[in-house]
Order: sequence, then structure tokens, then C-alpha cells
Amino acid sequence: MPTTPPALPRTIAGVRIATSVFFLLFGEYKLASPAFAHGKFQEYLHDYITTTAVGFYRPVLSAVVLPHAVFFGYMVGVVELLIGICLLLGLWVRPVNLTLAAWWEPGYVAPLWRYFGARLDTLPLMLLFIIFYAADAGRVWGLDGRRYVRSI
Repeated sequence: MPTTPPALPRTIAGVRIATSVFFLLFGEYKLASPAFAHGKFQEYLHDYITTTAVGFYRPVLSAVVLPHAVFFGYMVGVVELLIGICLLLGLWVRPVNLTLAAWWEPGYVAPLWRYFGARLDTLPLMLLFIIFYAADAGRVWGLDGRRYVRSI
């Protein structure tokens, strides 16, 4: 069985921590500034519903999310902040990343090449979630490592 280079777990932990900064900044922006929840989120939703939302997802967005866009706008900020905190602390890294990778919007009605071509800006982040999950990135420099030691 091949051995893991000693720097690899620390490198993945460093990338996990760096990725957390993005989520902390995005979440903080959405919660600290009312501009997102009280306007920009509605604009994004309206554009998304009319252009690229998957067919069965459109009625849910139109009937549930759009009428309560301020609530969901703040909810997006809270979720992004919680993701950032979990990645930063290395807490529940595997469940968080498995959920994020599985939750990525599937392109059910688009041809595969078109879906991936339209998602080039977000696919690298999804691949990071998969790497963090597979490497159990919270064990090094994270609270998941402490929890694991105590459970043995």
C-alpha cells in the first residue's frame, strides 16, 4: 500500500482553511449589508428563474422562495457563514462537504458538455468539496481530528 507524503494532509488542511475565508467573507457580506437580502437576491432569483433554472425547480423558486426572498437571502448568508466556520475550525468537514458536493445543481435537461461548459466557474469548488471529503480534511489542524482521537 502506498504511503501518503507527510506534507499532503497539511496542504489539504491549508487549502480547507483558505477556502473557509471565501465562505466567511461571502456570508458576512450577505448578513452585514442589507443590499443583498433586500434587492440583489431578488434580482438574481428573477433572472435565474427566467433563464437557467431547471424546469421542475422553477415553480418552487417562484412560489416559495421569491415571495420570501428577504428571508431566504439572509438564510443564504447564514448558511455560507456556517460553512465557513466549519471549514475554518475543521468541524464536521466530511458531512458538510458531502452535502455541498451532492447539493450542487444538477443539469437534468442540459446536454452534459453544455452543463459543464456553463459551470466552469463553480465546478472547481465542487471538486474541492469532494477532495475535502475524501481526505477527511478536518483531521489535520481541525476539531474533527480531536473528536476522532477521543472516540477511539
